[in-house]
Amino acid sequence: MKIIFASHNQKKAEEIRSILPDGLTLLTLQDLHLKEEIPEDEPTIEGNSAFKAQWVFAHFGLPCFADDTGLEVSALNGAPGVHSARYAGEEKSSEANMDKVLSKLAKINDRKARFRTVISLIMEGDEKQFEG
Repeated sequence: MKIIFASHNQKKAEEIRSILPDGLTLLTLQDLHLKEEIPEDEPTIEGNSAFKAQWVFAHFGLPCFADDTGLEVSALNGAPGVHSARYAGEEKSSEANMDKVLSKLAKINDRKARFRTVISLIMEGDEKQFEG
């Protein structure tokens, strides 16, 4: 059975392939020759994950899954959250994003934070979401 991972991230794909059972073939967007980025314009991590999975399913008709992850800092009311990848600007600079978070936390002692990932899976006509 083939399943599409709605991502261009080959490192993530290899990690996933290493744990898949026999008989399951993982395809990425690169395997499907899709070069464009799927929009991530939804206001929530759940929304982005669902949108990407639904977009891939609508275009390719195969079982698929998509993920979205955000850093949620308690003292920043959950920010950057869904905006984590572009927190410091559209160029998606991890270093600039970290610098911005740290500058906002400069005078704050409570630095509790978590990375939250939501995976949307579409298989056999059903869509499920998983969070971790």
